[in-house]
Parts: sequence; structure tokens; C-alpha cells
Amino acid sequence: MRPRLARTTLALAAGITAAVTLASAAGAYLYSVRHSRTLLDTARRSAVGQAELIRGALEHAMLEDNRTLIEQMVTAFGREPQVLGVMLLDREGVVQFSSGPVEAGGELSLESATCQACHRHPPAQRASSRVIETRDGSILRTVVPFRNRPECHGCHDPAAAINGVLISDLNAAEIEAAANRDLRWMVGVSAAITLLLIAAIGLVVRLAVLRRLQRFETTARQIAKGDLSRRVPASGTDTISWLAREFNTMADAITGLVGQVRGERERLETVINSIDDGIVVLDATRRVVAANNAFLARTGRVRDDLLGCSCRGEGAGACTVADCPTLACLQTGERQIRICERQQPDGSVVWEEVHASRLAALSGDPTHVVEVWRDISDRRAAEARLAESHRLASLGLLASGFSHEMNTPLGTVLACVEGIVREAGSDGPASDWTYIRENASTARDQVLRCRGITQQFLRMARGAPADLQIVDVTSTLAAAMRLIDPTARSRGVALLADLPSSGVLRVRADEAELQHVFVNLILNAVQACPSGGAVRIGAKPADFGGADGVRVTVSDNGCGIATDDHRRIFEPFCSMRPGGTGLGLFLSLNTVRRSGGDIAVESAPGAGSTFAVVLPAVDHNGEGVRA
Repeated sequence: MRPRLARTTLALAAGITAAVTLASAAGAYLYSVRHSRTLLDTARRSAVGQAELIRGALEHAMLEDNRTLIEQMVTAFGREPQVLGVMLLDREGVVQFSSGPVEAGGELSLESATCQACHRHPPAQRASSRVIETRDGSILRTVVPFRNRPECHGCHDPAAAINGVLISDLNAAEIEAAANRDLRWMVGVSAAITLLLIAAIGLVVRLAVLRRLQRFETTARQIAKGDLSRRVPASGTDTISWLAREFNTMADAITGLVGQVRGERERLETVINSIDDGIVVLDATRRVVAANNAFLARTGRVRDDLLGCSCRGEGAGACTVADCPTLACLQTGERQIRICERQQPDGSVVWEEVHASRLAALSGDPTHVVEVWRDISDRRAAEARLAESHRLASLGLLASGFSHEMNTPLGTVLACVEGIVREAGSDGPASDWTYIRENASTARDQVLRCRGITQQFLRMARGAPADLQIVDVTSTLAAAMRLIDPTARSRGVALLADLPSSGVLRVRADEAELQHVFVNLILNAVQACPSGGAVRIGAKPADFGGADGVRVTVSDNGCGIATDDHRRIFEPFCSMRPGGTGLGLFLSLNTVRRSGGDIAVESAPGAGSTFAVVLPAVDHNGEGVRA
């Protein structure tokens, strides 16, 4: 028998035994009380009858006034079996005759407990026979009065109601012994009947209940192990048969649900395994719970070896992200995005983008995290090509302004050199050397200006990005404004700078890429303004997520942007200007986000636009500055 059913059997047996034992004990107790009362009542009736016979015989002897006969009769009656004593008392309570010795002033005193057992009750409630406790044990005392009849008036006063009493004491211990013998017999018989009843009930419960319940347990275990076809025999019309039919109905429903779940699970696994991106599910301790084929191929491990392993283990995820996205997702409950670089065994470098999203439990607390690993090597290469294309397009757009910017100082240099040549070829006075020096100095300044413009343009045009470095935002903005200034003047647009006069605003970025971002934003603002418009460029310290940051704004009074297009303008190949490439804002946003910042826009049709670039500030040592 199963341990659980064995415990059930023991519990039922204990309960049935306790119930039957209590019932039998209660029945035996009530029977013994009833039986004792019956025996006592019978003994009382017998004692009263016997006392009446003795009284009759003694009255006959008293009428003959034969005291010797009376004494002999009292002695003879006192020798009867179970008779402890017979006494004849007069009306005053004085013993006249006794079958045995009587102690003076003993238990026959009216104040004694034996006499008070009857005399404490009114005469109407006094019984003829009563069990009394004495020093020698329990006795059944019977008291029969001698009535003062007319034939007795010759010797007794006619005014008295009784002439005396007859006291007959019987041994009550024999009655109690008989009751105890009957009680023991009753207890023995009851115990035997109880054991038989318990055995019979236990057998019935085992055959009719427990054995059938064991079928439920066996079937449930088989279903739990996967044998969904097992059912409980349900023949019959009793409660257990009805329960078996309901159990089978439930098992049918569960079988159907399990089949549906298995089908859905297989379809879900097929869908997940058909995805090229690596998908892995991690629990709160960052152990792998599930993974698709793409993630297994990425790690180079088999499913059984990977499941249950920590993502921090070697080869579990080959994660090279210092700021773990799963840990951040568990702590904040928000979606996390990271980009990491991974070197493959063949030495090639793969760029991957990691998206971590939480799976919330019913309580709302994140218990599992889903990571999606996507190979973005091709996308990064495409972005690099797009950046190069946009850089070339921007350079082409700035070429006319660059030409104008170079022609102006070169023309000045040419005029100065020609004046020097003319002055040197004449026979003028020596004081004309002042004119020559002034023209030579002007030519030198213009040549230096051309060199500076050329260096800025070359920095703008270089293709390979430099390493991140500490960049002075103010000087980078000034250089970008110098590049855009010729184009702005040709379109009749004024560039207004609102830069801090004191203090240095530093960020960590690639200076060339950051300058390109500023050029894109300022150039877009210039192109959005009509002739006579103005573009205002500002920079100031600002709060950045609880730390110090730098906020650069580029505002124009141009045509503005519709609210619905605020998000679209940062998508690739989306341009609001005819002839635009649609790549400037897209590449600028990616560049700023790689430096840990972001770009926001505020604009409305006809009200101009304001683009704000926010970046985390650093000190001169390159450390982030806390607020």
C-alpha cells in the first residue's frame, strides 16, 4: 500500500476505533448504572417483603406476649444468609430484641449518620429500604413499623400510632459484587463486539473505499508521468463511481489542454528557432533558462550544456559588455540596449546589438529577462558608408563657400603682392618701404587665414574617425560656424553666437564627428531660413540625468517642422527639403548617442525650429562631473 493510503487507513482505523470504543464505553456505562439500579430495586423489594413476613410473625408472638418466642424468632431471622442483623425497637427507639450485640449510643442514635439518612427527609419521603454506608461497609437497611392496632391497645397506649419498628440489615456488598460481575461481563462482550465491528468496518472501508481511491492515485501518477491515456474505472452508481467519472472528465480536459500547449510550444519553438537573431532567456540569477538555435550557434555550445549555466560563465554568452544589460534591466525594470564588439575564433570582429527586456511575474517584479542578440556588422558598415556619402555630400555643398572663402584672401594677397612688385620696380624714395611692409604683412595674414580654412576643411573631410578625446565644445562650435559662414552670407542668413564668455565646456567625443554634427545642424538651420533670417547658436551647462552636462542649441526662424514629423526626421533617407539626402540628422543622432548623449527637437510650422544636443560633461581629467 502507498504510504499516503497507509496513513489514510491508519487515520480511518483510529477514528473508527475511537468512535466505536466511545460508543461501547458509553453503552456499557449506562447499562451498568441501569443494571445496578435494577438489582438494588429488586433487593429492596425482597428486603421489604422479608421484613413484612418477619413483622407478621413477630406480631403474632407479641399478641401471645411470648417474649421467649420473640427473642428466638429474632435470633433465627438474624442467622439467615445475607442478613447482617435483625433488631426490634420500641416507640422510643430502645432496642428490645436483637439478633446480635448492640453498642449503646452507637449507630442507632437518632443523631447518627445511619439514622439521619432517613430522618433528614420528611416522613412522607422516607423510603422503607435504603442503602446506608457504615464503618463496616454498605448495608441495605429496611425499617418496618408495628402499627398500633386495636388488639394491641391492651398493652399499648391507644393514642400512639406505632408501637415500635423492625430493622433488618442486609449485606449490600453482595449486590454491588453482582453488579460488578455483570459489568465486567458486559465490558468483555462489548470489547469483543467492538473489535469485530472495527475489523468489519476496516475491511469494508479498505475494499469499498481505500482500494478504489488507490486507483485514483495510481492513475494520477501515470498521468503526471506523461501517460495521458490512463483513466480510473468508473463502473457503479455510488459516490466514488461518480467521482471517478468526474476525474476522467477532468483528465480528458487536461489531456486536450496539454495537447494544445504542446502544439503551441512546438510552433513557438519553431518560430523562435527560425529567427536569425540570438534569443536567450535568463532568470533573476542570470542563469540561462531557454535559448534558440541562433544563440546556440553563436556560443558554440549544445543546448543541454548551456541550459542552467550562468551568463557570466565562460562561453555562456561571450558577452563583452561591461555594463550588463540584464542586470540593469532587473534593477530598473526598463528595456536596455547595448552594443558590444566580439572577436571570433578566426580573428574577425563582429559587432552585436543587445536588447534586454523583462518578463514580469503576476506581482509585477521582473523575474526573467529576454536578451536578443543581433549581428549589426553589416549595418555598421552600411552606416559607415552612409556617413562617408553624407560627408562627401556636405563637402560638395560647402565647396562653393570654401571657394569663396579662399578667393577673398587670395585676391587680397594677389593685390598686395602686385603692389609690392610695382613699388619695388619704381625708383621711389626709401620711405615707400612702409607701404611694402604693410602690404607684405597683409599678405602674410591672408595666407595664414587660407591655411586655417584649409586645415578645418581637411579635418571636416577626413574619413577615419579619431579616438574619443576631451573636446572643447565652444571652439568646436566656432570652427563649425566658420565653415558655414560663407554659405550663410551667400543666402543672406545671419549666424548669431551665444557662447559663454568664461569657463570651458568639455565633453568626451570624436572632435571631427562632433564638428560634423554641429555643421549638419547649423547648415540645416541656414537652409530652412529665408533671406534675411537668422540662426542662433548657443551653448551652456545643463543637467544630464542627475549629473552635469553640456547643452548646445541651434535655433532658426525658418519654416518649422510639423509635430508628426518630429520622430521621422531622424530616420534614414527622410528629408523635409527637396534635394536633401535624409542622412544628416540620422547620422548626427547616432554620433551623439555613441558619446552618451541625445538630440531633441522643438518646432512648429511657421515658428522655426530648435535642435538641442545634450552631452555629459567631463572635467580636464576626463572624469564625469556630478551635479
